[in-house]
Amino acid sequence: MVAIYARQSVERSDSISIESQVERCALEAGGAEYRVYTDCGYSGKDTQRPGFQAMMADMRGGLLEKVVVYKLDRISRSILDFSAMMEVFSAHHVEFVSTVEKFDTSSPMGRAMLSICAVFAQLERETIQRRVADAYFSRSQRSFYMGGRVPYGYRLVPVQLGEVRTSRYEPVPEEAEVVRMIYARYAEPECSYGDIIRAFQAAGITRRGKPWVRTRLAELLHNPIYVRADLDIYRFYQAHGVVIANPPEDFAGTNGCYYYRDRQSTERKQTHLEGNHLVLAPHQGLVSSELWLRCWAKRRTAGGACPHQKAKNTWLAGKIKCGLCGYALVDKRGSLLCSHRLETGSCPGPGGLSALELENLVGQAVQKKLAEAFPVLSPPEPAAEAGARFRYGPQLARTEQELRVLSGRLADADEVMYRYLSRQIQALDLERARLSEALSAGEAQRRDGFRRHLTCWEELDFAEKRRVLDLLVQVIRVSGDAVEILWRI
Repeated sequence: MVAIYARQSVERSDSISIESQVERCALEAGGAEYRVYTDCGYSGKDTQRPGFQAMMADMRGGLLEKVVVYKLDRISRSILDFSAMMEVFSAHHVEFVSTVEKFDTSSPMGRAMLSICAVFAQLERETIQRRVADAYFSRSQRSFYMGGRVPYGYRLVPVQLGEVRTSRYEPVPEEAEVVRMIYARYAEPECSYGDIIRAFQAAGITRRGKPWVRTRLAELLHNPIYVRADLDIYRFYQAHGVVIANPPEDFAGTNGCYYYRDRQSTERKQTHLEGNHLVLAPHQGLVSSELWLRCWAKRRTAGGACPHQKAKNTWLAGKIKCGLCGYALVDKRGSLLCSHRLETGSCPGPGGLSALELENLVGQAVQKKLAEAFPVLSPPEPAAEAGARFRYGPQLARTEQELRVLSGRLADADEVMYRYLSRQIQALDLERARLSEALSAGEAQRRDGFRRHLTCWEELDFAEKRRVLDLLVQVIRVSGDAVEILWRI
């Protein structure tokens, strides 16, 4: 029996249909009885195709004498796959015929030409792959939507960027509020993924009808698509070796970011940043850069995990590590003990430093650090408050940009347009003054709160000290009488 095999990966006006392929191959069969095997929607890059596998099974069962295809690349575009296929054909004495190339395997010349054509079929496939990859990269660098799952917090809407029709993300108000809640909760020193999941379960908050799980929370907290990218985000990714498509002046604190892995990289893009690509996206970000960076730093510290046990006895819990083995120190009745020593006995421990003594040492170091950094440091905001800088900063930037544009049009304006532009500029100038005043008031309020942490350290309660410590300190290593503090600033 003759087998006719036809394949079409994508239906296009310039590609031959499966029906047309079968019709041409039936003529080549010359009136002999034939059986048709087809694969619609499958690529020729490999042999994982149901129709092809069914044909090979019938061949091994001795049912086929000849295989006819419209063109060589319909059955294979890989030299290795083609060679393996021809070995099976030869072992079962099955002839192979291609109607377009006009050769068959019944002659030595036909077999030689078949191998040469297989080489060029693979070359064509690899060329197409490279062309598609280059086009994808080019579009990604121009902030076009590149497909994929729409992230939680957004919906997809059509938009035209220049002359190109594409899509962009638009915030879904209810979901965007949940995203902000997740970032704010996770930024709290003692909050873990489990805490957020349990709180959401109790409140009936789902992820588009599904319960929240650790994997989805981690994806959300890793993704720069949510950040209102400003210069802090630019410097952060630049410092980690990320290739940034936009100049720094474009990072105005309003847009989110698209983040792509480098085409040559095999590393996870969220843990290995160097060499990857970042481009500003046309959609609005949902969380401030300060909050996003704080959550990122928390994930990176100590493997990204929160303390396994809530701080009860000391506000240093979760930050203090054994300087000998790197395991966490725990407070047992006022004494600091190595958790590794408690579990296995293989570590001698940090020595005889008590929790109270270490609190005093760290408290003094924190106050000294605050005093040194105060002239240049912008005081950190509480996670639950957006802050004046994030409420008014983007509005002020947009207002100043509009003022520059309108002022540039004055020189070429006629009398009527000049009066109109002047009124617009006057209104924008008043708005700029209002926003500047509100921004200054907010910054003053933050400085006052920061100064309280500096001058009234002993008056801060347990939770406030925990918050300040989380903002300033990555880890504290203790070995004997030596205390090493690794600062965030």
